Amino acid sequence: MIRLDRLVTTRTGRALGIAWVLLTVGVLFTQGLARAQSEAPPAPVAEAAAAPPAATPDPIGGEIGKTGAYNNSGLTTFSADEVQALRDAGDQPATKADIAKTLDAIGQSATALNFVWVLFSGFLVMFMQAGFAMVETGFCRAKHAAHVIMTNFMVYPIGMLGFWICGFAIMFGSVAATKIGGPFALASLPVLDGKPLELFPGFSIAGTKGFFLNSSVYDTGIYAFFLFQMVFMDTTVTIPTGAMAERWRFSAFIVYGFFVSMLVYPVYGHMVWGGGGLAMLGQNFNLGHGAVDFAGSSVVHAVGGFLALAGTLALGPRLGKYTKDGKANALPGHHIPMALIGTFILAFGWFGFNAGSMLGAAGGNLRIGVVAVNTMLASAGGAMAACLLMKQRFGKYDPSMCANGFLAGLVAITAPCAFVNATSSVIIGFIAGLLVVTSIFFWEKKRIDDPVGAISVHGVCGIFGMLSVGLFADGSYGAGWNGVGASEYLGVAGKGVTGLFYGDSSQLIAQAVAATVCIAWAFGLGAAFFGLQKRVMRIRPTEEEELEGLDVPEMGVEAYPAFQQLEPRGLHRS
Repeated sequence: MIRLDRLVTTRTGRALGIAWVLLTVGVLFTQGLARAQSEAPPAPVAEAAAAPPAATPDPIGGEIGKTGAYNNSGLTTFSADEVQALRDAGDQPATKADIAKTLDAIGQSATALNFVWVLFSGFLVMFMQAGFAMVETGFCRAKHAAHVIMTNFMVYPIGMLGFWICGFAIMFGSVAATKIGGPFALASLPVLDGKPLELFPGFSIAGTKGFFLNSSVYDTGIYAFFLFQMVFMDTTVTIPTGAMAERWRFSAFIVYGFFVSMLVYPVYGHMVWGGGGLAMLGQNFNLGHGAVDFAGSSVVHAVGGFLALAGTLALGPRLGKYTKDGKANALPGHHIPMALIGTFILAFGWFGFNAGSMLGAAGGNLRIGVVAVNTMLASAGGAMAACLLMKQRFGKYDPSMCANGFLAGLVAITAPCAFVNATSSVIIGFIAGLLVVTSIFFWEKKRIDDPVGAISVHGVCGIFGMLSVGLFADGSYGAGWNGVGASEYLGVAGKGVTGLFYGDSSQLIAQAVAATVCIAWAFGLGAAFFGLQKRVMRIRPTEEEELEGLDVPEMGVEAYPAFQQLEPRGLHRS
């Protein structure tokens, strides 16, 4: 029998209590937003013309892709009036109805192809969790292996639930109501038409529709979109688990997972991807196409990286990492082959991450080929740069640094992958490979103990990737991005997102503004959260538990019970 009086006085009980409070506050907050939206006075309707019918969810997908529906695939060359005339004609000898039916079939087939592409890409990104688990576990010591891989495992359901509760609604719940409108490759996104929550006029920070994936968004397109966006969010929540590994209590990790998936990630994501204030920098302030992050160098990776920085500062270094005089000791990982196999899994999943962000393969989305090639070229540049730099500096080819260089190239190309050419991709990856090695040693000298290099790979190189859009974007793609330059840009018809090296300095300014907001938001809110969490619960294990390894004290099992694990004696807290 569970004794409730004992439960509430234990650390686990307090952790569960905090998690319950966060969930309750989140639920009340989201219900309040929804209620405020429903109670808002209706906008006046012009008398000159009837308002268009409101978008309604389609839970079985029967209307998706049809030419007369609000959610058409974009392939038809007929205007709305022409399509209506075709439908009004019925079964006349001219067979216009047959033409309309044909267009419906084509539209649904195209949208179905986009569905398959997005779902398959989402499955690839979900598999990246296995890659993260292997990289982080391999780079950590054997006595913590079960604990490290457990954080990578449980972050998936924790993050999923938080995103389902309110994260998705905050991030995308108003995308169709903004001046940007969002992509329509999946159809159905007009259903996400909640009133945006604005910090000031023209700068929204949150959506207000779709909490708990309720009946107002019970739609095939919305559900596919949710799956794809959820696995992106889970990448962000996963990143700090590597930087904070080997000295993080699991109960504290659980609370953290809900906090990030329900608030930190969705708010910044809304500002860039949900039609929020940073995306509107182009329309409101003539700064290029606004903040442009194709697949998440900042939204996913830099947010996670700077949360990791805040977390490592709150925890402090591992026992034995630094000597009394401040010199760093090497605490090598126990399984380098595991870490490198995990790196390959991440690279495989990254094709879903980047090319999947086209949100389709039909209706003008064939840029996926360019995105995929740019992605792998950048990873090659990053790996080679790190490999050569380590050989030049230390005389050895360091496998762990080569893996981090490989990942650094992938992180850096994630924002610009759709807007640059092959040569630029290699350059971006190469710079990222040099940057990650330099950054890892920089943080180590500052007594920032990051066992896997997550701060450098995801935080530093994520910001570099964001800035790379403002430098290397060549204007060949992105016409109309964020509602800017649909017909022409910089006096050229069809010109897309353009960086400094191709004639548009304002895009670099927009990227710099977004990067600054990203760092301030992720690190600032992360520091406040971990600081508060330290006051209400213990977030770090005891010295005895840490020296023993967290597998048995926290998980109750050893990752390698058949092997004796030897640890140097005399380790101390510096």
